[in-house]
Formats: sequence, structure tokens, C-alpha cells
Amino acid sequence: MRRPAEVPLAATPPLLVARRAALGLGASALLLSLWPTSSSALAATDATELLPASIQLALAPDQMLYDASDPQLRAAAQLLQQALNASDVVEEEALWSKIIADYGGLKQNWVPDLVGRAWGNRGNARSRQGKLAEALADYNRSIEICPWSVDPVLNRGVVLEALGRFPEAIRDYKAVLAVAPDDPAAWNNLGNANAGSGDWAAAAEYYGRAAQLAPAFSFAQANRALALYQLGQDNKSIKEMRSLLRKYSTFDDMRAALAAALWEAGLEAEAESEWQRVNDPRYRDRAWLSNERRWPPRLVTALEALLDIRGVKA
Repeated sequence: MRRPAEVPLAATPPLLVARRAALGLGASALLLSLWPTSSSALAATDATELLPASIQLALAPDQMLYDASDPQLRAAAQLLQQALNASDVVEEEALWSKIIADYGGLKQNWVPDLVGRAWGNRGNARSRQGKLAEALADYNRSIEICPWSVDPVLNRGVVLEALGRFPEAIRDYKAVLAVAPDDPAAWNNLGNANAGSGDWAAAAEYYGRAAQLAPAFSFAQANRALALYQLGQDNKSIKEMRSLLRKYSTFDDMRAALAAALWEAGLEAEAESEWQRVNDPRYRDRAWLSNERRWPPRLVTALEALLDIRGVKA
């Protein structure tokens, strides 16, 4: 789940839902694709060094001290608004780049705040295009300029997680939670990174915290149900899946998970009935399930058995 740097973002990977936007979305709208990445892009990001994250809220500037009559500030703010309202991500990236180029060298007191936001938002635009090495560099620069800002740290964690750099993502999420312990996005993402590292018990705990902080955050609840299944708490997991489906009948992630769990339990007719209601074709893609959606291994095995019409232990 990515936190939008100043505004909600539209495109996010499946486990990483835009923070403020996601908390109000129905479950059917939450599952989206990972960024397209090439092997060369992945290699480049593996070499990207990270600026350590140490968020210092006390350093945040007092915007009341900005000179509202400053024509450069007014022009920069207008450009910022244009970037937020850009018609596509390419235009958005170009506008953030223009803010950085035109105002990054000025000395006024508002420059670190506004230009730092531009670096972070350009990182978001680039990550959505699969430019992950460039995105990491932008987040690093935003963190350097705006050490008080939580957003670029959380968003950098999202990119690191998508790259499988889970220990580094965990460090970023923990840095966020050190100053924002009630942030459900950070707790959910910390759960994701721990799940990616194979620590499903920790993942279930962190997903639970996210869901407790934001009861409408359906994907955190779904993630927790999946983690519980991996931990062998089948009845509790299935109960939570059913509860979510009563609220969100088109939640394909939970519908497919329930079908797989029922199949493993030997309830084949009910499993088939649930599976017939799954509309998202990606749940037939076993590589996608494991590598992009990152379902827990046990549930992937169960769904594969359903797809092959065989017993799980076979």
C-alpha cells in the first residue's frame, strides 16, 4: 500500500494500496497490477544505495512564515497544482521535473518544502511507469531535502518491496511507524514485507493492527485472512473470508481464496461454486499468484489443486 505523497495515487501493486484512497475503496477496486519491470531495471535497482530514513517531524517548516506574495512561490504552487491534475503520468512526471529544475536552486524558505514534495511525487510518477531505479533516486532526494516527511519513506518502501528487497522495506516502514504509530498503511505494508520474508506470524499481527486502526480497510483484513491460512488457522481464516465476501460480494481475491480453502478441506462442490464466481482471470495464472499477488504458498498449492481437479496432497 503506497501512501500518496500529498494526494492519492491511482495505480498500485496488488498488496500495496494507495493509503488514503484505499481506506475508502470497496474491495473489488483494490487489486491492481505490479509495475512493468525489465531485468535490466531490476538489476539497476539492486545497485541503488539508500539514504537511511530517520524521520524528524520537529524539522517541519512553518508554512505561515512563507511570503504568500512571492511571485515565484505562487508560480511554483500553480505548477504543483497542474502536476496534481495532470491528464496522464507522463505529463505529471514532466511537470514535477519542471518544478525541480526551475525552483530547486532558489534560497527562499519555502523551497525545501515545495521542491522536496516534487521529488517525492516524481518518484511516484516514475514508479508507476516501472522506472524503479529513478524512483528510488527521487525518494532518496526527497528524504534528504525533507527529513520531516513520512510520505517518501513509505513510498520508497513500496518500491523496495516490489523489488523483493524486503529487509530494506521493513526498515522504511518501521521508520514511518516510529513517528506515525497509528498509520494503517504502514502497518499493512510492514505485514506485506514480513510475508515476503516468510514470517507469516508477524505478517498476520501487522495486518491485524492495520485493520483495527482502519476497519474499512478491507484489504488489510483480506491479507490477514490469507496469513492465518498459511499459519494453519483454517477455520478462523475461512470465517474472515466469508465475512469480507458478505460485505464485498465482488471481492475476487477473497472469492478465489475461499474456493481454494474449501477445495483443500474436501468441500469440492462448494469450492467449485465459489470458483465459478471469480471473474478476474489472473487467478488462473500460477506465476502471478506466487510472484506478484504473493499469496501464501499453502493457498497457492490449494488453488493449483482446484485448477488441476486433484487432491491437494496428490
